[in-house]
Amino acid sequence: MKNQRKGLFFLAFFILLSAAFLSYYYYTSRSQKRHVLPVLGEDRNHHVHKFAFANQDGDTVTEATIKGKVVVVSYFFATCKGICPKMNENLSQVYKAFNGNDDVMILSHTVDPKRDTVKALKAYSLRFDANPKQWMFLTGDKQQLYNMARYSYLISAEDDTAGVSIDKDFIHDKHYSLVDRYGRVRGFYDGLNAGEVQKLIGDVKLLLEEKE
Repeated sequence: MKNQRKGLFFLAFFILLSAAFLSYYYYTSRSQKRHVLPVLGEDRNHHVHKFAFANQDGDTVTEATIKGKVVVVSYFFATCKGICPKMNENLSQVYKAFNGNDDVMILSHTVDPKRDTVKALKAYSLRFDANPKQWMFLTGDKQQLYNMARYSYLISAEDDTAGVSIDKDFIHDKHYSLVDRYGRVRGFYDGLNAGEVQKLIGDVKLLLEEKE
């Protein structure tokens, strides 16, 4: 009888332990599934504005080019010897993670269009073996480039004419901006932080699976 009681006790304990484990797994799975990136901007109606720039092949890129795609956005200039090399090196990790995926694009905008011509950007893009159909280095009208940064992608890009060197003349944010398939900004990531870059890669995957 004593052994029978012990057996029932252990059986009940095992059942309760299994139930606790299954409950934890269930609620954890549901929590992960519910993880949604916020829509950034003043309201949910904030979307990327219309634009027209040239990529490193001289092809015109507009808002229609990125429609329905998850887009990673950055700002840089080719002659930068400050943060740009590290930012683009880290961005190349994002590019490699989604290379060949037609639903993901990277737009790297210059803040120095006077020097960063199509030819200059083509030479720069070759450093990263960038496919111009997926990782686009963009140039165009200076004011539109800056306005897109501020008002569409919600990151900083400005000309500091008081600067004394090329690295100081052009100020740009170290962050990448993440845009979903519907043209909404969903996140910002420190382009100099390896952990943030990995988080960006994970969030791109989330947006690829997301339904509006």
